[in-house]
Amino acid sequence: MQPQATAGERAVKVRIADEIRMQIERGELAPGAPIPTIQDLTKAWNVSPRTARDAHQLLRQMGLVTGRRGSPLRVRTPRHLTIRSSDRHQIEKDLVLRPETERAQTGTSELEMQTPIDNFRFGCTAERIPAREPLADVLGVAPGTELLQRTFTKADRTTGALHEWSVSWIPVDLIKGNPDIIDKADQPWPGGTQHQLHTVGIEIVRIVDEVTGAMPTTVDQQLWDLEDGVPFLRVRRISIDDQDRVVEVSDAVFPADRTKLIFNTPLAKW
Repeated sequence: MQPQATAGERAVKVRIADEIRMQIERGELAPGAPIPTIQDLTKAWNVSPRTARDAHQLLRQMGLVTGRRGSPLRVRTPRHLTIRSSDRHQIEKDLVLRPETERAQTGTSELEMQTPIDNFRFGCTAERIPAREPLADVLGVAPGTELLQRTFTKADRTTGALHEWSVSWIPVDLIKGNPDIIDKADQPWPGGTQHQLHTVGIEIVRIVDEVTGAMPTTVDQQLWDLEDGVPFLRVRRISIDDQDRVVEVSDAVFPADRTKLIFNTPLAKW
C-alpha cells in the first residue's frame, strides 16, 4: 500500500504524525534515524509543545518509533526475528525416529531462532492441575480431569527480557504408561513432546494452529522489554492423534515485532 494520509478532517497532532509516518513508509527516514524533536515540531508547525508531544505519542502507539524517557525518538529498528513455520511440526515428527544423539542436537528452537542458542536461557516448570473449562472442552475431557501442565520460557541471557513463553497441557491418563514423562517433565527431553508421546504409543497426525492478537499489559511490557504499540501474537496449538483425540493443547505468546509466522499448506492435486 502506498503511503497515504488519514482520511477526513484531522487534528493537528494527526497531521504531524501522518507526515512523519509517511516519511518512514517512503524510506526517507531510515531505521534508527532520529525524528523531529518536540522543539522542532513546535517551531515547524507553529503548535504548542503538548500538541507536538501528542504527535510523538501517536507514533509510539503505531509502533513506528522507539526511545526511552529523556532520549530522542528514533525510527524503530527491526529486532531479531524468530521464524515459526508450520514445517516445524513435521521436522519434530521426523526426529522422533532418529537416534537420541541426533534428537539431542537438533531441535525446532535451534532452527527457528537463527542465532546461537547460548544467547538465551531456557526454563521449564511442571505441575499437575485439574482441567477447567473451557480448556477441558478443547481437550475433550471432563472438568476436573488431571492434566500435566508445563510452562516454558526463553529469555535473553544478558538482559533477562523474555523472548518466548508457552504453556501446554496433556491429560495424565494418556502418558501414565511412561512415568518419566511426568517425573522428568521439567527437564530437557531429546525429541520434544512428539517423542514423549511416541513412547506411549501416540502418533500425532494433525496439528491445528489458531492465531489471535492482543495488546500487552504494563507488566508484560516490562517482562518482554516491549516498546509502546507492539502487540502480542497468541498461538494455540492443538495436537490430534490417529484416533482423532486431542492429546495436547499449548498456548504460546510472541511479540509481533520479533516474530514471523509462516503457514505452509500443501494442497492435494485434483
